[in-house]
Amino acid sequence: MIKKEMIAMLLAGGQGSRLGVLTKNVAKPAVSFGGKYSIIDFPLSNCINSGVDTVGVLTQYQPLRLNAHIGIGIPWDLDRNRGGVTVLQPYESQSGSNWFSGTANAIYQNIRYIDQYDPDYVLILSGDHIYKMDYEVMLEYHKAMKADLTIASMPVPMEEASRFGITVTDENNRIIDFQEKPKEPKSNLASMGIYIFTWKVLRDALIKNKDVPECDFGKHIIPYLFENQNPIYAYEFNGYWKDVGTLQSYWQANMELVAIIPEFNLYEEYWKIYTQTDTAAPQYISEDARVERSIVSEGCEIFGEVHNSVISAGVTIEAGAFVQDCIIMANTVVKAGARLDKAIVAENVVIGENCEIGVGEFAPSVYDQRVYNADLVTIGENSVIPDHVKVGRNTAIYGVTTAEDYPEGLLPSGGAIIKEDERL
Repeated sequence: MIKKEMIAMLLAGGQGSRLGVLTKNVAKPAVSFGGKYSIIDFPLSNCINSGVDTVGVLTQYQPLRLNAHIGIGIPWDLDRNRGGVTVLQPYESQSGSNWFSGTANAIYQNIRYIDQYDPDYVLILSGDHIYKMDYEVMLEYHKAMKADLTIASMPVPMEEASRFGITVTDENNRIIDFQEKPKEPKSNLASMGIYIFTWKVLRDALIKNKDVPECDFGKHIIPYLFENQNPIYAYEFNGYWKDVGTLQSYWQANMELVAIIPEFNLYEEYWKIYTQTDTAAPQYISEDARVERSIVSEGCEIFGEVHNSVISAGVTIEAGAFVQDCIIMANTVVKAGARLDKAIVAENVVIGENCEIGVGEFAPSVYDQRVYNADLVTIGENSVIPDHVKVGRNTAIYGVTTAEDYPEGLLPSGGAIIKEDERL
């Protein structure tokens, strides 16, 4: 048995359905962010920067790209003989096979993995948040308060509080009430979904609740600890933290990176964000190109104009193309004369010549108003947009489309074209 004071369990198996076509074939934690990174790079980097060298990553939905990205953990210095990173997926045993049916159920199914390190504490993380946090400081707080559970919390606007688990604390930061996404919140101190548990307490709670359907931390484990009067404390965090679970929040978080003074700084030497990177050629900016307040990654070739945008590796912007307020992911080609405004374009997309992407006024989505409810155009990976078409706002496109898919050369605002991959 290898004794560790604290190990991390990183929940990265969610579908991320509110990112629409961006997560049609990829788990949300593997989605590109900031031109160079994947979303999961941020909690993984926080772990190694905090001295947490043992991380179990629980994957489930569309895990192929995520598993390949994590590999054996080399970029995060987590390729270790004792500890390191381990990808944990649902498995079959003599008693049967079960998908992870809730956040707590996923941890329960991996009790044996945790037990082999005999930890005093277990850090529970989500794989889809953008932030920097020193978990070692939070652990010291947990120990100082003699807590059985410490919940990282931060103030949010009162009108948004119903989207979160809400903590109500006394003058000593002990949590005296916890509301999971309440209609009428009692405070605006929101749970960040980051927990430190004393392992013996959590282990007992998981076993006692093992038969609860879709066992979840916010809905079941935390209320169970309240009922048993376990000491639970809030660790108030005042730094940058963003849940990028919707298209609007994902786009906004990327746009904040290119501000003159960004709220979230990717360039700090003392708290680096690490990632898996391919060896790419240098970027090329032509004489006639114009690039303004943008992130442009390695391997890009820019011949047109790029304004206030985040451009991933290997992207080509041809002459006469105009890109503004966009996220363009790896190896996409924007052909000559195309104009893009407020678009999120996934990997390996081709935008045809003289296309106009993001025209007209907002209209409600006829496809899925829960997901598509902003001015954005969202284009899924490997899609093709033919030459000379126009695409309105609040639209979604997935697949290889042709001119026949655009009556009168237009996908109107609120519309969608979703085509399945015929190769599968």
